[in-house]
Amino acid sequence: MSGQPWDASYQDGPAPWDFGGAQPAVVRVAAAGGFSGAVLDVGCGSGENALHLASLGLSVFGVDVAETALALAREKAAERGIETEFALADALQLERLGRTFDTVLDSALFHTFDNEERPGYAASLASVTEHDGTLYVLCFSDDGPDTGPHPVSQEDLKAAFTSSAGWTIATIAAERVRTRFHDANGAPAWLATIKRT
Repeated sequence: MSGQPWDASYQDGPAPWDFGGAQPAVVRVAAAGGFSGAVLDVGCGSGENALHLASLGLSVFGVDVAETALALAREKAAERGIETEFALADALQLERLGRTFDTVLDSALFHTFDNEERPGYAASLASVTEHDGTLYVLCFSDDGPDTGPHPVSQEDLKAAFTSSAGWTIATIAAERVRTRFHDANGAPAWLATIKRT
């Protein structure tokens, strides 16, 4: 997938999903000790989630297809004095990174892929997640009023992250995703905790 359309989202002010902080769901998971070891933030955007995790002392690597977003992320890291690595990468070809991670975060990326792309995305994630590692997927859900664009069902998540693809879904919980176009409560979301088998 070309990074061009995504990059354009950052060129005239903040992107729709860039509300100026880490997702509350990510902050809560981190506070509960859910992130450990080397952490990958896939589709890191302008870096708020990655920077929050790195500020807790975690080793975080953020990747995105949007050059402008990565430049913003690096700028924030420098301003805040936080050690984090950001790089250009295609989420559908993560094996090209040549490294693996203990914890992987997908905050609001999964729902941008269509049904045909999702198995390839799950395989790409599997290629960089250590066995017994944990993947967190925070995505717009189809459950409730005022859903975000491209809402997905629990069945969509289960269809993508199968045992044959190297995954076991531990839990799928109702959550919220903050955006610039919803109130402070955000949009209905799922938070899936998925184990690499």
